[in-house]
Amino acid sequence: MKKVQMQKREHDRKIGGRCEYIEPNIKDSCFLYDGDELVGVYISDVKKMYPKLAKVMAVANAEFLSDNVPKTLLERADVMAKVKAGMSRAEAKKAGTVQYSTIIGSIPPKPLMKRAYPNRSSVHAVKSAQTFIKAMLIAAKEMSVVMGQLLPEHLKSQLEAVSGVDDKWMFGDLFTSSISNFNIAAPFHRDTANIKHTLNAIYTHRHNSDGGSLYVPDYDACFEMPTDSLLLYPAWRNVHAVTPIIPTHDGGYRNSLVFYALSGFLK
Repeated sequence: MKKVQMQKREHDRKIGGRCEYIEPNIKDSCFLYDGDELVGVYISDVKKMYPKLAKVMAVANAEFLSDNVPKTLLERADVMAKVKAGMSRAEAKKAGTVQYSTIIGSIPPKPLMKRAYPNRSSVHAVKSAQTFIKAMLIAAKEMSVVMGQLLPEHLKSQLEAVSGVDDKWMFGDLFTSSISNFNIAAPFHRDTANIKHTLNAIYTHRHNSDGGSLYVPDYDACFEMPTDSLLLYPAWRNVHAVTPIIPTHDGGYRNSLVFYALSGFLK
């Protein structure tokens, strides 16, 4: 697998800002370097390298798309604009782009929401969601295999970094939590709640859509993120965003199924 040298650059991207469409400039599987430092790895076709992981993620994606898994619905700006123009919210949602997400694994304390204690996602109590949760847990464990083969030093660092988390809050060996997103083009942000020196695992399923690439302006790196692609990357380290998701046919979507480790669970 080739090496890609990512060059630091100046930019004016702000946290919370939206990313425009950007043509991907990283499309092939590669190791990602910042100077002499190996930062992460991008796999453009997991089916070829890790067929077991691809099969499990196909099950997880299908379950996530189904009514078996509870979701939190989000209203995009285009929905709100249609409501402002006179449509009912129901009409606007139908005409606009549906977005939703599901969090599983552990949820950290949120004092501002009057919940000063950690908890397990309520999705775990939903009987119909168990196939999804099981598939995602198997995938989380498979990420250890991928990291051990391609990024052995990062695997060691990640295991050390999460060693301060009680086992009951872990989701697999490397993560505490997971979020799955349907058609969500996240604005520029940095995952500051993550445990430092850990990698996020970002798996993508895309159908009849364009865009939805992950852009890291610090390096002007835009990862294509097609179906069955995986990016192992330190999301706490750099500002990043998702480019607009553009359905090319009815029913087009882009899902990201993401695993991460949160510092709120450190002892």
